Amino acid sequence: MLRRVYLPWARIPAGTTVELPGRGTTYVTDTAGPSARSTPIVLLHALGCTGLLTWYPAIEALSRRFRVVTLDQRWHGQGIRSVDFSLRDCADDVAALCDVLGLDRVVVGGYSMGGVVAQRVWRQHPGLVAGLVLAATSDRFRNNPVEQGFFAGMGVTMLAARGVSRSRTAVRAARGATGLRPTDVHDWALRELRSTSPWAVGQALSALGGHHSQPWIGRIDAPTAVVATLGDRVIPVQRQLALARRIPGATVHEVDAGHAGCVLQAELFVPRFVEAATTVDARRRDVSR
Repeated sequence: MLRRVYLPWARIPAGTTVELPGRGTTYVTDTAGPSARSTPIVLLHALGCTGLLTWYPAIEALSRRFRVVTLDQRWHGQGIRSVDFSLRDCADDVAALCDVLGLDRVVVGGYSMGGVVAQRVWRQHPGLVAGLVLAATSDRFRNNPVEQGFFAGMGVTMLAARGVSRSRTAVRAARGATGLRPTDVHDWALRELRSTSPWAVGQALSALGGHHSQPWIGRIDAPTAVVATLGDRVIPVQRQLALARRIPGATVHEVDAGHAGCVLQAELFVPRFVEAATTVDARRRDVSR
């Protein structure tokens, strides 16, 4: 029997599938802020998760200040199905969604893989990004021979699951999750996890292994905050802090949590993430004035 872990209860907003012209459809939630002029924040999820599974504990708290948007990234949950997984495409999807929603300037928040995509959103669409909040993430992987071999081999290893992913797992998961309003957060979370195929995880890992933003990360000119997870065994905190040092003016917000702290230690993580996002928004307003 699988051991149940503690998952916080929170209201899970309803979402809908949104067509991104020329790209495909993805699942989106769009939670209003306190006013029509609330700053929009687009939240990008972690590897193997969905937009809601990573961010559901934080949405209500963030919506007290921001308009909060989540989406399922490519090959995750009900995200776009494409021939290959590309971080560049993920970043372009964010820009396409903002265009559909009529959002000209947004704060982009990303957790783990989502933080990598957020960096690429600034790189590819700097005029869209009013600020960045990067949590539990880094600017480079493959830092040693063990990691190099892991990332290089993962994409090849998971190709065997590709056909199964397309024909059964992905389609069944997408249908099962539509319109879901859970009464049991554990059952809901398990379904969200199962909605992303092993092939997608392997391809995304392979893409992450090729990510290297150090050559240009120092040119980020949008207000940025880094939320560093001190107990992280996946992305050591030293790398997270190094990322912050390379971004001019980045603020650091430390939280005593592990790599799954966005959910499993939400009572610690969410206040720090809200603090970081609020700091970025305040700095954005100062810059605009």
